[in-house]
Amino acid sequence: MTENINTNEKRVPKLGLRSIKTAISTTLCAIVYILINRNPTFACIGAVFGMETSTEHPFKSGGNRLIGTIIGGFLGMGLFYLQNQSTNKIVQIIFLLIGIILLIFISQFLGYPGAIQGGAVVFYIVMLNTPADQTVSYAINRMIDTGVGVVISLFINILLSRKNLSGIFKNIKE
Repeated sequence: MTENINTNEKRVPKLGLRSIKTAISTTLCAIVYILINRNPTFACIGAVFGMETSTEHPFKSGGNRLIGTIIGGFLGMGLFYLQNQSTNKIVQIIFLLIGIILLIFISQFLGYPGAIQGGAVVFYIVMLNTPADQTVSYAINRMIDTGVGVVISLFINILLSRKNLSGIFKNIKE
C-alpha cells in the first residue's frame, strides 16, 4: 500500500552557503561602517547584490556590480542635476525613464549586461534620495558605499568558496 504524502505540509527552509556568505558580508560591512561612524545601509545593499551563487567567475560578477555602480551613479548624478532645474513631477518621471534606458544601453554596449541590476539600484537611490544641494557628494558616496559592499562580498565569496572550504575541512583531523 502506498502512503499519501501531504503536499501542503510546510518544510523548514535550509540555509545554503550563499545565504551564510551574504549574512557574513553584510555584517562585515555593518561593522566596518559603524567603526568609521558612517551609515552602512548602502554598503550592505551592495554586499547583497555582490554575492553570487557560484565563484566560477567572481571577478566578472564583481566587476559587473562595480561597473553598474559607476554607470548608475554618474547617470543618476547628471540626470538628477538636470531634473532639478524643473519642479514638474512629469519631468522627474521622464528623467527616470531616460536614465534606466540609458543605463541598460550603456551596460550592454560596454559588454556588461550583468551591471544593469546593481547600476539600477544606485541610479534610483541617487535620483530619488539625493538632497538637492548635495548632488555630487551624495552620488559619489553612494557609489563608494555600494562599491565597498560589492568588494567585501567578492572577498567573502572567494574566501568561503566551496573549493576553499572543502580543502579546509578535508585537512581537519578529528
